[in-house]
This record gives sequence, structure tokens and C-alpha cells, in this order.
Amino acid sequence: MSLSRIIKQLLLILLLPALALSAEGKEFTVVIDPGHGGKDAGALGRKTNEKTINLAVAKQLRDLLRSNMNDVNVIMTRSNDTFVTLQGRADMANRKHADIFISIHANSVDKKSPMFTSVNGAAVYTLGLQRSETNLSVAMRENAVMKLEPDYSTTYEGFDPSSAESYIAFEMMQHTNLDQSIELAEAVQNQLVRTAGRKNNGVRQAPFWVLVRTSMPAILVELDFICNPAMEKFMASEQGQKKLALAIYRGIEKYRKVADKPADSRKERVVADSRPEELPSSGAAQSGSETIAGKKAESKAAAAADAKDRIVYKIQFLTAGSPLRKGDSRLKGLSPVEYYKDGNMVKYTYGSYCSQAEASKELKKIKKSFPDAFVIKTCNGKRIK
Repeated sequence: MSLSRIIKQLLLILLLPALALSAEGKEFTVVIDPGHGGKDAGALGRKTNEKTINLAVAKQLRDLLRSNMNDVNVIMTRSNDTFVTLQGRADMANRKHADIFISIHANSVDKKSPMFTSVNGAAVYTLGLQRSETNLSVAMRENAVMKLEPDYSTTYEGFDPSSAESYIAFEMMQHTNLDQSIELAEAVQNQLVRTAGRKNNGVRQAPFWVLVRTSMPAILVELDFICNPAMEKFMASEQGQKKLALAIYRGIEKYRKVADKPADSRKERVVADSRPEELPSSGAAQSGSETIAGKKAESKAAAAADAKDRIVYKIQFLTAGSPLRKGDSRLKGLSPVEYYKDGNMVKYTYGSYCSQAEASKELKKIKKSFPDAFVIKTCNGKRIK
């Protein structure tokens, strides 16, 4: 496999100009991608399979979008039980100049896993910039479908979906639409928890081929685990499929509302995690204390003025339903941390950095404890895009 060749081809796709969302006089195009199909059944449950669930939820989502959004143009990568290649799915979205791409899947784990029949929860993926063992294994399983294609090594230019080395090129890419993809993923994940009642397995990042090859904000939704009989029953039921489709629809609806707002009003301000500012000791500097205090005040004012309108990079590493107590085990000892509120969710961040490069360097360390952590931009205490 030629690493330089695949990087060049990825750059051609990922550096395409971003399309403006909801442009006046332009339809909002949504490409819905029901994963698997035809000879590729996907993950198997006791009574059904992944391709059937994916298509049923996708059709429900299509109908909701067409019925409730007047300006929407919905395109399905497949509308029946047919096989569509991974590259073909991405090509369709690119040809249609889609505004967003949503790939729908059901998750599973190895039969040898002790959690095979008990694991549960929904997760939404965006393109991963760095590998994590768990997320990479999910991407490998989904990407493995390309092996069902004749002469797949030629179509995918030597890419081997089962080889970790083949994913090295993806780590070197910075997706043009990553911020928007994360915004969409967070909105959909929030609704999968609230509307569909799924366990929150969070927003994650992984190198799925359909996400790498699409040139618009794109996500891959893992609805729940089909290997768990109870989750399979829910996803296979008409009521469950309606709830899952409604959750994704509401996520898209929220994403569009946020995307149409001015950047400075799109996020609430960052809030410190509980440490009050230290006050000077009452016994300090008896002589000339007023002068010293005045100089400190001037210094603080100057620092505040200097910091105004400055871009600050932070590492977002955890999402919770409510603020966590100091020392909560979910923080894994990381300190000091901050959080900001996004709707009904609380997003935790670590560090403050002057550049993307500086934050990305520290991100490598944070990912050892929080594999799905990523860098965000803030200005005047607010997250910006």
C-alpha cells in the first residue's frame, strides 16, 4: 500500500470547499445511509440482522424529514435489500452535494466476550484523527464489508480494512468538517438518550471509510447492540424503530437550529469546576498595601483586556448529564477541569492552550485515559466553530 498515494487522494476529498448550510434558495440535502444490505447482512441477532434494522430505521427517518422539513431533500443510499459498496455510498453523497451524511448501523461484540448478551447503549461516531483500540475495532468490523467486493484491493487502492497499519494515513488527516460533524453527532447522541432511552455510550471518533470519503459533515450512528436479545427486540420492534428514527430526526433539527445561529451565540460560557479565586491573606503587606493592591488590580485588568477576543484551545474529554462532584471517579483523577453546558448536557474540558498544535500535543496524553477526547476552540469563555 502506498501511504503517500492514499494521503494525496484523501486530501483531494477532504479539502473540498465546505458547503454552506441552509443557504437561501437551496434545499437542505440529507443523505441517509442504511448500513450493509443484500449479500452483506451485517451483525447478526438471534431473530434478525443488522441490515434489516438499519433500513427500517432509515425509512422512518426519511419519512419524518420529508413530512416535517419543507426545504429538505432526502436521498437514501439504498431503499431496499441491495448491496452498495462503501465507496459507492460516499460517492453518492458527494455527487449530490449533501449538507449532511448519516450512516445508520447496529453494534455488536465478539461472541467470546463475557458481555455478548448484556452489552448495550448507543454511540455516534465522527471521523477519528487518532486510533483508540476499542473504536478502531468497530471501524474494522464495519469497513470489512469491502472484502465482499470483487477485486476490492484495486478499488480501495491496497487499503486492508483488517490491518491496523492501513489506518495510519487517516491519523494524518484533519477533516474539513470535523467541528460540524461533532456538533451533529452530539445533537443526535443527546436525543438517542433522551428520546429513544438508550444508554449513553457517548460521541466517539473512528476511521470509518464512509466518513473519510465524504466531503460534508458526516456521522455514523450505532443504534444499540444487536447481540443483546433485549436490545435486539427493541430495535426490531416498530415502536423501537420509530423512537430511534425520531431521536435522529430531533438531533438533525437541533443541529440545523444551532448551525444557523451566529457563532458567538452558539455555546454557553465555560464554567470553572469549583475552585474559587484565592483571596490575599489579611495579614499581608501592611506597608504600602494599597499601592500593591492597586498594582495587582491594574495587572489583572490588563491581563483580562489582553485575553479578550483571544482564541483559546481546550481538550473536551467527557460528557455527562449533570455536573460531577469534585473527585468523581469518571474524571479519572484529571485536574484541574472545567465544564460548559450544552442544552441538557455538561461537557468537561481540560487545559487552555494558545495554539491547535500545543493542544494536540497534550491531547495525546489525555487520550490514554479518555480515548474519545478532542480539541475545541473557545473565545471569551464560549465554544466557537
